[in-house]
Amino acid sequence: MQADSVRRYQVQARSTDTFGRVLCSTRHHHFIVDGPAQNGCPGEAVTPAEVFLAGVASCGVELIHVIARDQGIRVKGVTAEIEGWVDREHPVRTDLMVFNGARLRLVLTGVTRPQAEELVEKFKSR
Repeated sequence: MQADSVRRYQVQARSTDTFGRVLCSTRHHHFIVDGPAQNGCPGEAVTPAEVFLAGVASCGVELIHVIARDQGIRVKGVTAEIEGWVDREHPVRTDLMVFNGARLRLVLTGVTRPQAEELVEKFKSR
């Protein structure tokens, strides 16, 4: 296996003096994540579920740009909207909390519809 074929990512999270508030760090970046108000947490900062969904959406935007560059296609802009839902009355698993579903919508500008469809299909196969 080539050394550059494995990409490693590291994030630290630690509790703070505020119940339900977490300080997260990666490389030299720091950000706050709050548990949801429904759990008795502050609910003021982004929640863990929102951070997860933001990671998926930002990955989509970034990868569309990378795939387009590799294909020689100039994309003016990419927008991602993602929605995820958890139905606590109908859990997917009983041993841990997971999303029941998610929907990702990608909008590409500056490309033709066939180019956009090709880029999205290549993203989906990654």
